[in-house]
Amino acid sequence: MDTLDTLRTRKKAATRQSLHEAALRLAMEHGLDGVTVEDIADAVGVSRRTFSNYFANKEDAILHADRERTGLLVSLVEGRPPAEKPWQALRAACQDLYRANPVPDREWVAQLRLLRRHPSLLARQAGDQFALERDLIAVLLARGHGLDQELARLTAATFLATLRTGNILWLEGPDDEPLPAVVDRVLGRVQLR
Repeated sequence: MDTLDTLRTRKKAATRQSLHEAALRLAMEHGLDGVTVEDIADAVGVSRRTFSNYFANKEDAILHADRERTGLLVSLVEGRPPAEKPWQALRAACQDLYRANPVPDREWVAQLRLLRRHPSLLARQAGDQFALERDLIAVLLARGHGLDQELARLTAATFLATLRTGNILWLEGPDDEPLPAVVDRVLGRVQLR
């Protein structure tokens, strides 16, 4: 039974990933308004109903990888050694995240940034960022280190703003420094407890 459940789980994950990749590729090729859920389902060879078992709409399919990455980041912060100070734990978790996921190339990220300026994606992205900040605050508070609600919120918000800054600096900078190095350098410039 466990083998069957594991196989079923892997198959579902593969279908979810295929739908995400098709949604992203089609939206980058045709623009978000030029893609329907049916187009995405057809590209993967599944029904519209199967698509709906995985995602509520095409926007959710496009943002799937981001949501997976942010969930992993929160888990990585939770798993850091308890003795690490909050900022150290966040920075180390970020390094672990880059080791666990391949770094995209600049051209792909630039295209993705253009796509994400679409109003229906912007609203969902903002909601996802609030959820990530809330989750990081909860993890930081659970880790202790004398953080109160205000300091935990400030730490999480500063961390997320620094990540965005590092990503922008990498995207707009010269090709000689890898993304993880840029982000870590920028995180290292912030002095928080």
